Amino acid sequence: MKVSDILRVKGGALYTITPEHSLADAAKLMADNDIGSLVVMSHGLVVGMLTFREVIQAVVKNGGNFGTTTVYRAMDPGPLTCTMATEMDEVRRMMLDRHARYMPVIDNRMLMGVISFYDVAKAVVDAQNFENKMLKAYIRDWPEETEPAEGGDKPAT
Repeated sequence: MKVSDILRVKGGALYTITPEHSLADAAKLMADNDIGSLVVMSHGLVVGMLTFREVIQAVVKNGGNFGTTTVYRAMDPGPLTCTMATEMDEVRRMMLDRHARYMPVIDNRMLMGVISFYDVAKAVVDAQNFENKMLKAYIRDWPEETEPAEGGDKPAT
């Protein structure tokens, strides 16, 4: 399974923000849309990732306030990225290694979407459920053993 398969099922809603926006604006956008991340874009390019983790760290560092902190000062400037062709096993490994919950999908420097650890886990569970259904159907349709024909494999007396 590839990243493109997940994005095809997930849909194309994308939430972005610029580095110049205030952190308070970013937090409001995330809360209003019930999302955990924003892709930070500048001049059409991905320049960072802002997740609830970075927002909380910045607020704590600022004494519990947003203050005048900008997205630029709080964002992760080097987020993990993948392409539409990246295999799901590779995405899982990358996310686990870096403790990343969100990953922008970029093809030819263009943002195609964002996948979350939830999206990856759901894809794995859905694939396992499908495989289980197929195996159960195969077992249910297993041909029955037939009795040997007269004079066939019966022991001689």
